Amino acid sequence: MAAGIDPETATELVKRGATLLLLDVPQYTLIGVDTQMFSTGPNFMGIKMVPPGIHFVYYSSSNREGSDFSPIVGFFVEAKPSQVIIRRWNQNEERFVKLSDEEEERYAEAVKRMEFDGKLGPYDLAAYGDWKRLSNYITKDTIDRIEPIGGEITVASEADIFGGNSKTTMEKALDEQLKGGKFSKKGESSQKKSCYYTKIPRVIKHTGIRGQELTGLNLDKTQLLENLLINEYGGVEDLLLAELQFAFIAFLMAQSLEAFLQWKSLVSLLFGCTEAPLHTRSQLFTKFNRVVYYQLKFGFQKDQQHNSVSQQGALPLLDESFLSADSFLHHLCKDFFSLVLEASVIDGDLLSWTRNLKQLLEDSLGWDFQEKSAVDGMFFEDDDEYAPVVVEMLDEPIHDGA
Repeated sequence: MAAGIDPETATELVKRGATLLLLDVPQYTLIGVDTQMFSTGPNFMGIKMVPPGIHFVYYSSSNREGSDFSPIVGFFVEAKPSQVIIRRWNQNEERFVKLSDEEEERYAEAVKRMEFDGKLGPYDLAAYGDWKRLSNYITKDTIDRIEPIGGEITVASEADIFGGNSKTTMEKALDEQLKGGKFSKKGESSQKKSCYYTKIPRVIKHTGIRGQELTGLNLDKTQLLENLLINEYGGVEDLLLAELQFAFIAFLMAQSLEAFLQWKSLVSLLFGCTEAPLHTRSQLFTKFNRVVYYQLKFGFQKDQQHNSVSQQGALPLLDESFLSADSFLHHLCKDFFSLVLEASVIDGDLLSWTRNLKQLLEDSLGWDFQEKSAVDGMFFEDDDEYAPVVVEMLDEPIHDGA
């Protein structure tokens, strides 16, 4: 029986589960659904018993020997009870495409008659809890707002993602890696198809404010967060958390660099707040800590099947940068933990989830969160955009603008 799911719930999920029917899939193709991955054999035709709700499907095609894999492509779907979601492999384009309405109806009826049942792998309900914790804020509206044209998310379309912006050493290396080898595709598939992520501002620029006051506003990112919540998310905190989850899934499952940078921007913004977590947005930060806790907890599980894909061809440098003791995440967490754990008055739930996250990082990575020293600032690279921002005194007022 699935861990964390009672027998009645599991039975209901089996009855109401959707089916993902995948036609003409080449042998050795890696197919992922949520946290699960399948290596296709000659009879594989999809996955059954998929719980209703939001799911992420991703795949990586291989050569005939199954020894070399293409960059991962992924897309979100919303599965409705007993629905049949159908895709056919297009050999020329090396990707899945939708069927005509007439074909889809014909195959859906065949699925309902159990004609393909022996060629469908079951969705592992024991892993469903992990997926729900990674995606519980994502809705169909989230997907419609953020997904790229065509719905496909892949690092193969991100070779020019950095443009002329300044980059850290790690990002420069990734940029070069994306421009060459198997990550550089020819033809239509190489055209950049970006997700419509929310633009996250780094600094406040405000007419009539300068010097120490403006520096203070930028050292504490609370005002940036408030502006973003009101202007971009209509004041709905859960929409920000949904985008955070969307980006992490696209990064972890589809190895999207664009998604990693968006996740990094959102995490850096929230961990950079000092006023909001203690006073105005404690509930948001409790939920944020919980989301990041489950994201990192799942990401640290070395035995997850999807890791085989990253070893086959995605972006190994991300792992090295992400887990290093001098990473942006270590420094942000260190300051945030000090802020919360040393506060004289603090929300109990926020305190609990902050302690959970701190313990996870200490146990999983051996990170040390002792009092910061004078040399801590040396760990930020010269071009790290997440280093503290100090606004210089100017004779002229600072004008609005990005």
